[in-house]
Amino acid sequence: MQSLYPRKHCMVTSDHRTSLDSPRGLPLAGSMELMTSLAHHKIAAAADAWKARRLMAFSLGDTRVIVTCNPDVAREILSSSVFADRPVKESAYSLMFNRAIGFAPYGVYWRTLRKIASTHLFCPKQIKASEGQRLQIASQMVSMFTDQEKSSFSVRGVLKRASLNNMMCSVFGREYKLDSFNSEVEELRALVEEGYDLLGTLNWTDHLPWLTGFDPQKIRFRCSNLVPRVNRFVSRIIAEHRALTRSETPDFVDVLLSLQDRDKLSDSDMIAVLWEMIFRGTDTVAVLIEWILARIVLHPDVQSKVHDELYKVVGRSRAVAESDVTALVYLQAVVKEVLRLHPPGPLLSWARLAITDTTIDGYHEAMVGHFKGPRVLGGPTSISAREIRRD
Repeated sequence: MQSLYPRKHCMVTSDHRTSLDSPRGLPLAGSMELMTSLAHHKIAAAADAWKARRLMAFSLGDTRVIVTCNPDVAREILSSSVFADRPVKESAYSLMFNRAIGFAPYGVYWRTLRKIASTHLFCPKQIKASEGQRLQIASQMVSMFTDQEKSSFSVRGVLKRASLNNMMCSVFGREYKLDSFNSEVEELRALVEEGYDLLGTLNWTDHLPWLTGFDPQKIRFRCSNLVPRVNRFVSRIIAEHRALTRSETPDFVDVLLSLQDRDKLSDSDMIAVLWEMIFRGTDTVAVLIEWILARIVLHPDVQSKVHDELYKVVGRSRAVAESDVTALVYLQAVVKEVLRLHPPGPLLSWARLAITDTTIDGYHEAMVGHFKGPRVLGGPTSISAREIRRD
């Protein structure tokens, strides 16, 4: 699903339709009830009730929202440079994500960050160089599952620690054993979980400006407590890297330090980028793997086919290597299908923001005055996956 939401002074008009399909909201609050528990189900149900198969409009306070479950419209939005930006919620801004890749406005700074990440963190050479650490973490996970197979345990907890350990090694150059307690890992885990909860909560003050001075959900208060802890944690690691001789196998902190003068990155920029890498690379991966396991358990026929493919390609005498992945066609399809059905991350984390007037599916989205709009939920989200699958 795709969705747009213009700010309060944005208008929606159409050359060939009178108005967008739209459920009626309450005065002031609009359709805020759609964003409560299981929001993706509620929005999908509203779209069905209004027979809105391409676009549906509703409001969150003074923020107008337009959603779509049509893959062609979704593709039109995601491929448009007009929607390159993401709206920065109060929590995202407070947590410094406005200076990181995910929320930084499209421009020179954003392109610089993206180039650094693609060249030094996500490039094939770097991914290949870090294969050993991932295999080691995977082996530790298997050992933990095997040791606890006769008793109940939290799979999610193991997956989160494994994902966090992987990011700690890639970004900070830290290596830890998965089955051992480490205060630094636990500290960072607590920071990530608090940040994830804050970013995923629908903040009323983002859509009801008259509540801004009250902070009714204590989100601003919690952010103000979290940010100093994040600054201390990441600054300590940066200081340690500055004090050490350059490593033969540099991590991402070393890379940022080497580029700091050339690319004019301040320490606060580095903290924001490093914090986002850890934040986005931890819970999202763990949640995705948990959904894959859950879906396989619910579908024994799929599980059997995955096993058969693994036995055929890898055999029973060795562990899966990353070089095997290209031959594991069915397993790749399972991962992609689960990613389509259950994209990790909060529902509103897919939001996009138009930087100029634009037309979507024949509807003209106009900006009036100095307000930017419309916003767009860049998908597919779980809503779109559900609806597109039915189509």
